[in-house]
Amino acid sequence: MARALALASAHLGETSPNPTVGAVIVKEGRIIAEGWHGGPGEPHAEAVALCRAGDAARGADMYVTLEPCDHYGRTPPCSLAIIEAGVARVFYATSDPNPIASGGAARMAAAGVEVHRGLGEAEAREINRFFFHHIRTGRPYVIAKFAASLDGKIATRTGDSQWITGAEARARAHELRRQVDAILVGVGTVIADDPRLTARDPDGGPRSHQPLRVVLDSRGRAPRTARIFSPDLPGHTLVATTPAMPAAHRAALEAQGVEVAVLPADEAGRASIPHLLAFLGRRDILSLMVEGGGDALGSFFEVGAVQEVWAFLAPLIIGGEAAPGPVRGRGPEHLAEATRLTGLTLERVGQDWLLRGKVETSA
Repeated sequence: MARALALASAHLGETSPNPTVGAVIVKEGRIIAEGWHGGPGEPHAEAVALCRAGDAARGADMYVTLEPCDHYGRTPPCSLAIIEAGVARVFYATSDPNPIASGGAARMAAAGVEVHRGLGEAEAREINRFFFHHIRTGRPYVIAKFAASLDGKIATRTGDSQWITGAEARARAHELRRQVDAILVGVGTVIADDPRLTARDPDGGPRSHQPLRVVLDSRGRAPRTARIFSPDLPGHTLVATTPAMPAAHRAALEAQGVEVAVLPADEAGRASIPHLLAFLGRRDILSLMVEGGGDALGSFFEVGAVQEVWAFLAPLIIGGEAAPGPVRGRGPEHLAEATRLTGLTLERVGQDWLLRGKVETSA
């Protein structure tokens, strides 16, 4: 199962909106075939492994990270393929939460296959946490990501922020971008930093998988000349706004190939975060990384929409009352209401550190 989990983990970001799955076939104590899912419309991990094993699959054991599917979609049911191949035992890590696809375990057991569930379940659910969250809530799993100094500053009092972290941390951030379906920034970040929000290889070239770029711009303040709106960029850009955006500005953006989503405004006149998440969820966006700035991050924390935090911490002390922090907004009145993280991990990345944690009260 460890090998199957490694195969699934290696293909994070390549299979959405499907889960990432690994499968291994073992016979007489030896791995004879393995497979992984390549994405929508591609054969499932079990089918790939069975094809590679051929007749040798008869009487063998299969280890797979997710319950084999039991429905006809773009591909036939894996449960039937396993039965027809004569696999003797199937060990799957966790049940499929999708009611359309689940049921494979019961079908295999009814056909005489020995079925076992639960081996490596915690790791399997962690690998596919975006998928599980989307199935359960209909909304993307939200990751708040920022880079800050040790005293919690993302720039100096003059706005100088390039670069707080080193090259290794920035490369790691691009690797993390590869794993998500969408990246969001607020209009202030577009105006101040003019980012492209592309996922790039270490050599600077664009990756094959490009997350959807989302700009939170409630009133149409972002200049149409911003790099994020360039038609030459790989992938697609979406602007989330409100009816307050001037019609001419919207039309000009759409003429450049930018999609504009007009959402209800919240009490402060900003694009409603819950409505945005529901919109993205309907688009089969399973994961959203919010990269800033402080107002955008604050708006997500205020409505309890964040599931996880990735904080790159640089060994710097910036200081200054006017130097901004990573999360703005109203904030809580009492410390007991602060967002608390759990399950923390700390990873050294060059001269910096990556702190990751789950939001304790997330849905």
